[in-house]
Amino acid sequence: MDYLTMTIGKQKNIALIAHDSKKHEIIDWCEEHKEILKHHFLCGTGTTARMITEATGLPVKGYNSGPLGGDQQIGAKIVEGRVDFVIFFSDPLTAQPHDPDVKALLRIAQVYDIPIANNKATADFMITSKYMDEEYEHNIINFHQNIAERARTL
Repeated sequence: MDYLTMTIGKQKNIALIAHDSKKHEIIDWCEEHKEILKHHFLCGTGTTARMITEATGLPVKGYNSGPLGGDQQIGAKIVEGRVDFVIFFSDPLTAQPHDPDVKALLRIAQVYDIPIANNKATADFMITSKYMDEEYEHNIINFHQNIAERARTL
């Protein structure tokens, strides 16, 4: 299978998402890493985006809340190449009504080889990586070729 080389730019497009019980944790994390985050484009799901902006002053473009399609909107932005880094503080101990949407977001991040952190420790490692200040090349499946080959074999 052939791959395409994609480049994550020096300025990252970072999605910030948190389940309700983790919202204060992501706000604290954003405040702690504010000097780094202010150099990147930030977006997030509804309530999380609003709360981060109010608490830290960081501009965060808000989409719908997760249960109302926000996770799917972020996933679509990954497909469009407009989100290339995801911080998602999820709650593994509480059932979520939109769990299928969350799984779809995680899956699409994997398909497009997008860095994704779902806890503070991973987010800390990612945000302090040397790659935060430089371009990063990664390979993704050549979907057009893959689709054409599948169509030929059907």
